[in-house]
Amino acid sequence: MQTSSVFAVFKAWQPSPLVPVLGMNYFGHFLALLAAVLTWAFATWGELKPASHWRWVDIAGEGGMTVMAFVWLIQLRLSRPAGRVTDLLCLALAAIFLGEWVDTLDEFWQLPKSVYWDNWLESTLVPCGTLLLTLGLHHWRQEQKALTEQLLKRERLFREHRSMDGITQLGDAGYLEAQICLEQRMHRSGALVMLRLDGFDRVARELGWAEADRLLQAASHLLLLNLHPEDLLCRYAADRFCVLMPNADAEGARQQAAHLRQALSSLAHHSRSGQRLQLPALSAWALLDERQPAEEQLLHLTQRLSGGGA
Repeated sequence: MQTSSVFAVFKAWQPSPLVPVLGMNYFGHFLALLAAVLTWAFATWGELKPASHWRWVDIAGEGGMTVMAFVWLIQLRLSRPAGRVTDLLCLALAAIFLGEWVDTLDEFWQLPKSVYWDNWLESTLVPCGTLLLTLGLHHWRQEQKALTEQLLKRERLFREHRSMDGITQLGDAGYLEAQICLEQRMHRSGALVMLRLDGFDRVARELGWAEADRLLQAASHLLLLNLHPEDLLCRYAADRFCVLMPNADAEGARQQAAHLRQALSSLAHHSRSGQRLQLPALSAWALLDERQPAEEQLLHLTQRLSGGGA
């Protein structure tokens, strides 16, 4: 039992795999080899400077930039999928890393005046790296525009990954409260619709939380399909979802609450064991109150929903 626990902890601490660059899984090894070759070239053709001639400010600055470029490269390969944007950004950081590495080596070794390749590397690697970085950021911007379109109805006005629910990939209660506060500061009208699945606790108890999470994911996808483009869907807590409807009036909120309740009630979710789950949905709605704190408005709506909703 102890052995399996230790093995589980070890697997949890294993680092994430680095994505390939230009199809090369060992891009980092290739980069380290190039850095080693440059070090060997300086040590072979150059003369080691006396320690008294070392300029520590330049060593700290250029060496620090070398380290930071390497760290950025690792972070990039850990956090992005493979693709053109990743290739461009990684190549840019690799060029900057090698250019700064040459600058750092130049602080320790003095090469003969007949050697020109070090000046050529210093003059080309970093500018080429910044050019590739600019090109990569341009394509990254296009990529972000496409991703923003995909995240429509999941976020609005600002992005905060720390407020993302890990199961449904929707904003959480904190994100929703921040959005309500933003509407209040702008003195804009709107409405809130809260929904929940009646019997969700029984599903979690009988089929387990993994199956209950799959049900929540299916419910979130269904609700997203039934929202207006300007609406925002968040997971408030447990099986409760909340929709922020900017500029909505009482009649619009009432109709939307009824529509979403009907859509959620018609959801037929099939469990991994083959069971067909179709739970009735409850809803409650309220207009935004410019003077009442967002947390109190949501708590009041939760109480109405717990009382049976609409």
